[in-house]
Amino acid sequence: MNTTAIATKFVKWDVPELNTLKNSKAYLLREKLNIGEKLTREEKNWITEKVNHNTYFKSAIPLQGYRFDFSDILKTYVVKQYGQYQEYKAIDRTSLRAMIYGRIDKIIEDK
Repeated sequence: MNTTAIATKFVKWDVPELNTLKNSKAYLLREKLNIGEKLTREEKNWITEKVNHNTYFKSAIPLQGYRFDFSDILKTYVVKQYGQYQEYKAIDRTSLRAMIYGRIDKIIEDK
C-alpha cells in the first residue's frame, strides 16, 4: 500500500492545525485513498473538478493553507475542443468529460 501524506502546509503564515480539517471533503478523500478504498464516481468527479479549477496547483487541492495532493491517482489528458488544445489532470476520461462543458473533439492521454 502506497500511502501519501494527507496534506502539507504551503503558506508561510500561521494556519490552523490540520486536525481542524478532518471533516473536509479533501481530507476525507485523501484518507480514503491512503487506506486503499475505492472512490465513487461522484468523488472522482469532485476531485477532477477541484484540481482543474484552482489557481495554486495542477495536481492538488488547496484548502486553508494546506495542499491535498492527488498526483498519485491523476493522469494528464490533452483535450481538443473548438479547434484548440488544453491540458487537464483527471482521474479518468469519464470524470474529465463530466467536468468539461461543450462538444469535445478528441481526448488524448499523455503517457
